[in-house]
Amino acid sequence: MKKFSQEHEWVEVDGENGVVGISEYAIEQLGDITFLELPEVDEEVSAEDSVAFIESVKAASDIYTPVSGTITEVNEALLDTPELLNQAANVNWIYKMTISDESELENLMDETSYNEYTESL
Repeated sequence: MKKFSQEHEWVEVDGENGVVGISEYAIEQLGDITFLELPEVDEEVSAEDSVAFIESVKAASDIYTPVSGTITEVNEALLDTPELLNQAANVNWIYKMTISDESELENLMDETSYNEYTESL
């Protein structure tokens, strides 16, 4: 199950584990990615906390966590080649986490609702 936030992050949920990335829409708005700062492994985060930072040829932006939990792994390949996000944002994850409050998933959108949301922007 993949859920999306209004800040354009997605989380793919498998039980209490989540894989987090940013949406294709966000990448389209940012343009070519030039730099990515990843969160710290073992960091405890709350929903909507700024956990990472991304820069592109057009803009710089924080990346927010869609749900609360503990960061368990980061995608280190993105440190050397952040442009991988431009190639497949919906596949290339930024970090993995253990979700501490699954009820927060109810505040996120499914893919259909997210697509409707981005069309209204």
